Amino acid sequence: MTMTVIARTAARRALAERPVLVAASACLVSFVVFWAAQRAAHVSMIDLSVYRAEGEAVRAGADLYAMRTTSANLPTTYPPFAALLFTPLTLLGVPEMRALATAGNLLLVVALAHLSLRLVGRDRPGAALWTAAAAVWCEPVWTTLRYGQVNLLLTVAVLWDFTRRDGHRWAGAGIGLAAAVKLTPALFAVLVLAVGLVRAARQRTWNPWLRQATVAAAAFATATVAAAVVLPHDSRRYWTEMVFAASRVGHAEDTANQSLRGVLARLLHTGDPGMWWTAAAGLAGVAGLAVAVAAALRGDPAGAVVGCAATALLISPVSWSHHWVWCVPMLILLGARARTSWVGCMALVFCSYALWWIPHGPERPELALDAGQMALSALYSLAAAGLLFTLWRTNRTA
Repeated sequence: MTMTVIARTAARRALAERPVLVAASACLVSFVVFWAAQRAAHVSMIDLSVYRAEGEAVRAGADLYAMRTTSANLPTTYPPFAALLFTPLTLLGVPEMRALATAGNLLLVVALAHLSLRLVGRDRPGAALWTAAAAVWCEPVWTTLRYGQVNLLLTVAVLWDFTRRDGHRWAGAGIGLAAAVKLTPALFAVLVLAVGLVRAARQRTWNPWLRQATVAAAAFATATVAAAVVLPHDSRRYWTEMVFAASRVGHAEDTANQSLRGVLARLLHTGDPGMWWTAAAGLAGVAGLAVAVAAALRGDPAGAVVGCAATALLISPVSWSHHWVWCVPMLILLGARARTSWVGCMALVFCSYALWWIPHGPERPELALDAGQMALSALYSLAAAGLLFTLWRTNRTA
């Protein structure tokens, strides 16, 4: 009798594990094909080369923001703390560095899928692996791995914060450290602070949101001060000059720039949309953050996080297409809420690579696009605006 029970238990366990094994196999096949496709495309991983050059500049004591590197003559654009994190890359050969970065980013795709599903309460066995197998082919993820970018790491750090239990002692550290590497995630600190202040005013008590905001600020300050101690000249120059030099990153009208500034630059046929962008970014920032805060206050942290991400990408001076790896949690949120038509439209936007169908290149043809081409070059911003509108309607009807 005992042997029969043991056999039945083993059979049930095998059946339970089978879907996970199938999902793992599918994910592995997808990743291997993806890796082969990237190798066949002779991807440059040019941003990874910039990161390595930044690490070399730190080790050599060179002027970080006077540096230009790679055949594209690219500058340093991140805060000094990022350069400190990149110094270990100088200890690897270039082939090893590229292989390690690709493998690490593929693991981060799985982590991104896992945390996105956890955020919406759908983290079931095997689900993250199936999601990762598909997500790796969307344009922002493909381009992130193509350039060797850090977007997946920063997104996972932020999502890690928002998927901790209330009052977790380290919740907020991910936001703070991500903002110390690249400033855009700082809007999440504004989100948690705003929600915390509103709840404190209503309940007249300390709450986990305020704790998270405090930890985020402390992590950001610690990382930034540490960088200033090690790199005083570079830190002073960045925080007094480079942080305001948005044009240094690249041409605003570049089709890869999917922020409001990029959309307006193409729409107005100018490399500097000036006050038009300032006004649009201000309005979008206030409206988007209000939607995210309202979602959090009605008990929808997933809507708050995704809404804040969409807002940050819209108002940033430059949101290259590879910054939009947030499309993965966006799609998962819509799917979890049975927004089938929205999921289909957004999946088409982020997996069609349509923004690259328009004329682009060093001759700056984006300054002379027709109406259809402009629409294609604004798809990510339109998708983010549509997502915020959906969240706003949900807030009103909840």
